[in-house]
Amino acid sequence: MLQSKGDILHSLSDLDRQILMHLQSDGRISNQELSERVGTSTASCWRRVKTLEQAGIIDSYTALLNRENLGLGLCVFVHVTLSRHNKKNTQAFEKSIQHRAEIMECFATTGDADFILRVVTKSISSFDQFLEDFLFELPEISQIRSNIALRELKFDTALPLD
Repeated sequence: MLQSKGDILHSLSDLDRQILMHLQSDGRISNQELSERVGTSTASCWRRVKTLEQAGIIDSYTALLNRENLGLGLCVFVHVTLSRHNKKNTQAFEKSIQHRAEIMECFATTGDADFILRVVTKSISSFDQFLEDFLFELPEISQIRSNIALRELKFDTALPLD
């Protein structure tokens, strides 16, 4: 069923794809309900889910929280350029951002910025404090540009399996 990482998506069976699509939309679905939806026995369904977990296809299960209902209404995309492009600076920056709860995602990128962060905070003033107290203090950074999200038009966590 499962092969090298490059071929895994193409080698998934239709049943595996169905299982994954249902789990992506409802991670709390019971094995009984899942097996009924995909049309297989509960034992077979359970084995396939365990195989997908062991293969690293299913990484984890989580609850998605509504950030605005929690008072975390500001979403900012921060473009970070390092002062020097060497292993020491890159590793220091990557280590620094790991434990900041405001940083939801970080991508190493090509183009104008070396990294793009997705930062979530309560307000402009809390974002300003994050910049002043944390990012501006990192010696590896030479430039920071921020783009504030005005509206969220699409948010999806389900990967395309077609």
